[in-house]
Amino acid sequence: MRRPAKIDNAVKKRFAREEKKRAVATKTKRLFFLIVCEGEQTEPNYFGQLSKSMPKGAVDVQMEIEGAARNTNSLVEYAKSYLTRSSRSYDRVWVVFDKDDFSDANFHDAIQNAKNNGMKAAWTNEAFELWFLLHFQYVNHNMSRKDYQNYLEREVERVTGKKYTYKKNDPTMHACLSAHGNQERAIEWAKKLEKTHTCTKYAIHNPCTRVHKLVEELKNPEEVWEEINV
Repeated sequence: MRRPAKIDNAVKKRFAREEKKRAVATKTKRLFFLIVCEGEQTEPNYFGQLSKSMPKGAVDVQMEIEGAARNTNSLVEYAKSYLTRSSRSYDRVWVVFDKDDFSDANFHDAIQNAKNNGMKAAWTNEAFELWFLLHFQYVNHNMSRKDYQNYLEREVERVTGKKYTYKKNDPTMHACLSAHGNQERAIEWAKKLEKTHTCTKYAIHNPCTRVHKLVEELKNPEEVWEEINV
């Protein structure tokens, strides 16, 4: 009786890889994001409206946005606790917080703590409003939260020709940015700011933001999918 021909191990592995690719290609591509924000309204409002504006693509993005009313390291600890309690498995976990007036050590610890626990940090030094302002103007000098508000009001008034008063928890902020600002330019300018800082002492990276990294992942879920499913 003739014995069946042996299949070379290299061929078997290739068949296995191709079978895995076929399985991935046929199942629904879905990513689950958990975004834990220090603010209860400003950041959740922005990311909630951003999610609604995203066009449907080959990868379905599901977002869970939590306004924790906590800051820096306590926010990361809250996110860790949230993951322990949740029955869902997340593909991406982001924490969103500002430097504000918190100590350099607290700020650095939060960034490292997030990294050590597999989270990504969309931090801003000094305040989240820097990300809003970059939709209109490139700024590369230290500013306080009040300065951001004044600059933002001036820029919106310049573009619209109308009186504008920035409100911290304004649910229409994303709509304002979409109508009058430029998100792609904000991403470019955020990257430009990031490149001006070469050390890992993030507390002195002022102004600087990493919010654009989260926005880019939400805008390009196919790339996240490929990274996770290589």
